[in-house]
Amino acid sequence: MKKVGIVMGSDSDLPVVKKATDMLKALDIPFEAHIFSAHRTPEEARAFALSARENGFGVLIAAAGMAAHLAGAIAANTTLPVIGIPCKGPVFDGMDALLSTVQMPSGIPVATVAVGGGVNAALLAAQIIAVEDKDLAAKLDAKRAADAKTVLEKDSDVMSRLS
Repeated sequence: MKKVGIVMGSDSDLPVVKKATDMLKALDIPFEAHIFSAHRTPEEARAFALSARENGFGVLIAAAGMAAHLAGAIAANTTLPVIGIPCKGPVFDGMDALLSTVQMPSGIPVATVAVGGGVNAALLAAQIIAVEDKDLAAKLDAKRAADAKTVLEKDSDVMSRLS
């Protein structure tokens, strides 16, 4: 199975990344997580992206707040799929990071999840890997079914409490 590479711009992004790593662990998907800044350690971020395919990664996740150039910097240096997680910052509550992550120039795509969307980033990475992994696809199908069951149980509970 291909690994998921996770890069965060700062350790302040760790709570969001933890949501992604928890989901990857639940699905038994191998991953590595690193801190590389698009601005403070651009050579290290570039080297990670350039070597990602040969190092066994199938998809990369980049989490960053504020200017949030990390996902784009990673995507500029690999043709692996890159998923950006915009993180909340102190000024615009993550809207600045969202726009920086989603507004990529033609030819350098970054799939972008919601602000703070670590779980969905991990699930999207899993879906990408599952294109070639039937066992992982079955795990994702089972998770969807379990999630639906939980919602329907809550629906039944609410209906009984309100009746």
